[in-house]
Amino acid sequence: MKLGIVGLPNVGKSTLFNAITKAGADAANYPFCTIEPNVGVVTVPDERVTKLSEIYNSKKTIYTTIEFCDIAGLVKGASKGEGLGNKFLGHIREVEAIVHVVRCFEDTNVVHVDGKVDPISDIETINMELIFSDLEVLERRIQKTTKNLKGDKSLQKELDLLQRVADFIGEGTSARAMDLDEDEAEFVKGLNLLSYKPVIYAANVSEDDAASEDNEYVRKVREYAEKEGSQVVVICARVEAELSELDDEERGLFLEELGIGQSGLEKLITSSYALLDLISFLTTGEDETRAWTIRRGTLAPQAAGKIHTDFEKGFIRAETIAYDKLMEAGGKLSAAKEHGWVRSEGKEYEVKDGDICHFLFNV
Repeated sequence: MKLGIVGLPNVGKSTLFNAITKAGADAANYPFCTIEPNVGVVTVPDERVTKLSEIYNSKKTIYTTIEFCDIAGLVKGASKGEGLGNKFLGHIREVEAIVHVVRCFEDTNVVHVDGKVDPISDIETINMELIFSDLEVLERRIQKTTKNLKGDKSLQKELDLLQRVADFIGEGTSARAMDLDEDEAEFVKGLNLLSYKPVIYAANVSEDDAASEDNEYVRKVREYAEKEGSQVVVICARVEAELSELDDEERGLFLEELGIGQSGLEKLITSSYALLDLISFLTTGEDETRAWTIRRGTLAPQAAGKIHTDFEKGFIRAETIAYDKLMEAGGKLSAAKEHGWVRSEGKEYEVKDGDICHFLFNV
């Protein structure tokens, strides 16, 4: 999973990026991987993986990962190539979801690019650049489809939808706010429109508001996000920077002292999984314990294919037990079998979050 972090200057974007990538790498003992100067890979904390690895004394323990990309270079006019506009927009095309950092704090020592704190104005500045870029994409696609329509009248439905999307975002509203049926949504997703990508608004608050997760700016962001079906995570980039310097035990104590339940990284991971409708299934044994990320609703053969394509091609069945049930059996598979908690599932089974799977297949 690749998430792009965007935001105007002085909103705390880079501070947050540096903090969560460092904290994520250290917390899970995962070597910080710098693919580019602005990309960091962190592990997704999962107590289930840790516990299973201990039970089976696994030689390897592999957590799933998230790639965070600190997307820089945005100024007004980015869609026209201003600043690092083209690079900025190109990076957004590569991510699955956008983490849009929005300033929701007052600080006379931190200058706002527009001279005042206005989170909705900040959001709309970036969203409009994405919309302008999308309108150019749609214009070219409409011209091409109109030309092809002369020889293929079946394209009329596609052309109508393209025009509908163009008219909608032309009013200044992101494509993700559109009301589309399943087929329409699948088609629009295939256009790779920037304003259709799912968004998590990271409301960056002061240390004083970190525990309450609320102030007048946060409330405005929540109202805006609700209209387009986006999520909001309240974080304090300064607190995250301090957390990144602590070990696991110190981090927990610091959060407790501040009255904060989860770190910003944990909140972002939880929200991104929910936003993208992702779950994790598990495999375990002496050689390796590992978490695998899939879309909710994925069938057993396709889940097996995440491990190896041969598993999907030759799929026979999946021996499955829910993690909670295995723990209820004291971590002993034999005891779980006696209770009838180990199931044999076929090709139509939808893998659930926390399923521990062993796939049988023909070579």
